[in-house]
Amino acid sequence: MAVLRNKVLFFTTSPRSPQKMIPEIRLLHEKFEGKEWNAYSQEAFIDELAKSSFFEGNGSPSDKAFSARDRINRAPKALGFVDLQPSISLTEAGKALVYGKRPQEIFLRQLLKYQLPSPYHVENGDTSGSFCVRPYLEILRLVRTLEYLTFDEIKIFALQLTDYHNFDTIKNMILAFRKKKEEYRGKYKKLVDETWTSAIKELYSDTIASGKTKTRETTDASLKKFISTKKSNMRDYTDACFRYLRYTGLISISHKNRSISIFADKITEADFILANVDRNPVFVTDSVQYKQHLFSKDTPVLYTDNKDNIIDILMKIGSYTKRELSGMELEKLKDLRDDIVQRHKEAVIHEQVAEIKSYALYSEIIDTFNEIISDEYYDAPLMFEYNTWRAMTMLDGGDIKGNFKFDDSGQPLSTAQGNMPDIECDYSDYSMSVEVTLQSGQRQYETEGEPVARHYGQLKKRSGKDTYCLFIAPNINPAVVAHFFTLNRTNISYYGGKSKIVPLDLDLFMKLVENSYNYSTQPKSSDVRRLLDMIINKVDTSENETEWYDYIQECASNWLVCS
Repeated sequence: MAVLRNKVLFFTTSPRSPQKMIPEIRLLHEKFEGKEWNAYSQEAFIDELAKSSFFEGNGSPSDKAFSARDRINRAPKALGFVDLQPSISLTEAGKALVYGKRPQEIFLRQLLKYQLPSPYHVENGDTSGSFCVRPYLEILRLVRTLEYLTFDEIKIFALQLTDYHNFDTIKNMILAFRKKKEEYRGKYKKLVDETWTSAIKELYSDTIASGKTKTRETTDASLKKFISTKKSNMRDYTDACFRYLRYTGLISISHKNRSISIFADKITEADFILANVDRNPVFVTDSVQYKQHLFSKDTPVLYTDNKDNIIDILMKIGSYTKRELSGMELEKLKDLRDDIVQRHKEAVIHEQVAEIKSYALYSEIIDTFNEIISDEYYDAPLMFEYNTWRAMTMLDGGDIKGNFKFDDSGQPLSTAQGNMPDIECDYSDYSMSVEVTLQSGQRQYETEGEPVARHYGQLKKRSGKDTYCLFIAPNINPAVVAHFFTLNRTNISYYGGKSKIVPLDLDLFMKLVENSYNYSTQPKSSDVRRLLDMIINKVDTSENETEWYDYIQECASNWLVCS
């Protein structure tokens, strides 16, 4: 049971990406169903997780039991996918999420039932009477009412909507903020900081006045540190809200504007939800009734649960007649809808690829890299993967596959899973993995060194071809260069010999793209391979990793220039 200590909406922040909880819940079900959820089973869960093919992260945290609770007691429990009392079990909703055909649909149902307070989230003395809300439902209502919501508007204003009766007040605050932006042209960041700081001071005026500004994470009781901590928490809650709402399939995102809106073809579905889902929390003090309500896979009722509604949708997006569809069961109709949506998404992505290969998006791709570095995108890691996929697609021929997820409109939805490269390039005579990261310093080496090499080895075995790897980051840490230099010089049976991993800083990669754009003809995959071979062959003749990396920079900068 969690205690609502803050005076803003609470959103579960672990895991950050909803789809990443699915294999972990499956593992919990398959290995620990019926067991007591205690320190012993929690540590055993982390051990099993570390051995799994989908795991990404530190397999040996200092406190395994805490790590397990962080993964399972938050979103999986709070959203009703697992029940941990009296023993571990998957709920109806959990089974539908993990083993069903439409995880996004069940995820939407569970978000709409998430409420504050509840038997899982109780108020304390400072927050008593402050909460009466279904957070995701009310955020969806704000998006629909205001047509869109920006990341900044959620973190400053929407998080204050702890009681749905204050909806109009929050809505008007956002409208006033939008109007005020016109007076701060060129000074938007200053407006955000001033407005956000002022909101926190007002929300926590009693706490500040009483001098209770020391948070649990630090001994620093200064007002500056208190406000900084609150901002960090609110930023994390907003990030989680963005990601979880997007996974439902109702919400689109404008990455550059850092805003979310409802897909035009999903407005009818959203309106049905807003008109029919109860805004009041239920069974706040009755855990038995609350679990029964929360664990159901069929509630609340959605627009697409009505057969006639699905038929109408299919007639709009497909070439079916009402007579052809009327005799089908609801689930079959949903299957048809999903197939059409998937084909549409594939067609959109195919059109993107054709446009990218023509170099029509060259300037936009370069600008996007620069904007990512300048932190102008909400989900910079995702956009880095997506934009690098676009750049690799443009760079040369071949089948370039991004392992990140696309939404139904062909826009990037979530980063690649931890058991595969970010991007896989398949050419006629060789293959290549591409890994990207925004991490820097020692953290880059700790989080990327082993996974990059592992993904490279897996792709080499899977493809059966000579295989290379590009590792791209805004700045390459010297420890990473040394690590790959050593791997490239060492015979390792797992890699079928010596590895072929090439680290490139982003400026250098952008130079490769620029050179290909200015080349007299479209570069070929053989041109890329020739560059990679020159760099890899230099490993054995270089005295150390510094000499090798200097050669990489010289070689990559001049690629195609003298051809």
